[in-house]
Amino acid sequence: MSHFTHIKTHFQNLLYLEKALNALNIITYKDQKNVNTSLIIKQANGYDIKFVWNGKEYELIADMSFWEQLYPIENFMDKVSQQYATKVIIGESEKTGFYPVQYKLNKDGSNLLTLERWNDNKM
Repeated sequence: MSHFTHIKTHFQNLLYLEKALNALNIITYKDQKNVNTSLIIKQANGYDIKFVWNGKEYELIADMSFWEQLYPIENFMDKVSQQYATKVIIGESEKTGFYPVQYKLNKDGSNLLTLERWNDNKM
């Protein structure tokens, strides 16, 4: 018996979600059959994982009985959330002239991201 789980997220930008999954070496495919594009993570058992737009955010939909990822769902979501936040910070910062100069993964699993911006206005 399958039990599909819908997990609420705060992923509202498809581009940053794709970048986060790519950073974790998770291959995704776009499902453009719907009005809003969904991301699909193929699994060998045929029970794919989907990130589907619910009108507010990309919701994770998966059958937990057939989960075949490297990490349990909680760890998976933590890793995706951390990468997503990093991609959003970098992407939005670049729009205002900041660029990453250092990215460090700490022993406790947290990340340190250093951004800088040069002021081209000469006095």
